[in-house]
Amino acid sequence: MIGYISDNLLIPILDFFYGLVPSYGLAIVALTLVIRVALYPLSAGSIRSARRMRIAQPVMQKRQADIKSRYANNMQKQQEELGKVMKEFGSPLAGCLPLLVQMPILFALFATLRGSPFADVPYNVNLKVLPSDQIAAVEPKPFSSASHSIFIGETDHVPVIASLPRGTKIGVGDQATIKLQTKDGRPFSDVLNDVDDPSRFSPRWSLTKGEGVVSITDDGSVTAITPGDATVEAKIPGLAARSGFLFIKALGQVGFYADGAINWDIAILVGTFGLTLFLSQLLSGMGMPANPQQATANKITPFMITGMFLFFPLPAGVLLYMVIANIFQALQTFLLSREALPENLQKILDQQIAQQAATASASGTSGTSSSRLPFEPKGGK
Repeated sequence: MIGYISDNLLIPILDFFYGLVPSYGLAIVALTLVIRVALYPLSAGSIRSARRMRIAQPVMQKRQADIKSRYANNMQKQQEELGKVMKEFGSPLAGCLPLLVQMPILFALFATLRGSPFADVPYNVNLKVLPSDQIAAVEPKPFSSASHSIFIGETDHVPVIASLPRGTKIGVGDQATIKLQTKDGRPFSDVLNDVDDPSRFSPRWSLTKGEGVVSITDDGSVTAITPGDATVEAKIPGLAARSGFLFIKALGQVGFYADGAINWDIAILVGTFGLTLFLSQLLSGMGMPANPQQATANKITPFMITGMFLFFPLPAGVLLYMVIANIFQALQTFLLSREALPENLQKILDQQIAQQAATASASGTSGTSSSRLPFEPKGGK
């Protein structure tokens, strides 16, 4: 499903925007905005639900506990009363449904930006080498990898798979050729005949596991040497993987620290991601009663996630999407935080804020009183 959404929805949108503005960086920005606008109603539902639950949850929990205690011996009445509470305030799970609906599109968008043309596309084939006397008993099962759309031109791309007609199990001394081909069986090398410089897209073959178990040649031919497991990787260069945008040196560049040097463009993208995430969390608490535990989590979480992404292997193009998406999310959160609440929730919110103000005032008075020394008079002149 994710591959279908990527090939039939996201990549055509990408082609359209590249046709308008011949810049893959701007195409990523435009694609991100289109997807976020399209998902606006769903994400808005999640934000509204989270905001309302933050206000209603203390009251809901108190009422639910009271109902369960009062009708402990009457389950039918208990369920009836709990249903009334849910009807009044809504279900805490209501905000999860919009998130679940949009997840396939977001995963497909993520997969699109991690693949061609923005990054080199790897095809990994796991092989199992068996002794010669065992391979005869193995029934061949053709293997085909997942399909990836490979860009061979600015708006020209073909779906390519890796295949082994006789499967991934081979015998010692046998040879097999991993074929890169289109879904209709056309060799990828034939596709490249129509390209001005086919060497730009020639796959690079390597062993990522099983050194000594198999050997691999530049055309994808595998020779089994000894029993064991091996993984062969064919990596097709991405058309725009080395294209820059603004301060980004290469959209396909991966890693904050590589070859003994800091990639400052990656560092800036990750830092901006953290700042926009922190801003979005601050905005989500606008107008809400103070919550020390939530405030602490809001401060720590962005730093933890930012630190993780510093060393997470994401291409710069994906990080660019994440920054733009966070900015959009922060703006959406700001707008929705200014919406009027239902009357019952606004009343609860006013009571919570007034109660916290009274508690803070009482704490201040108590603090002043308790700071007196034992021999000081209670009254002042």
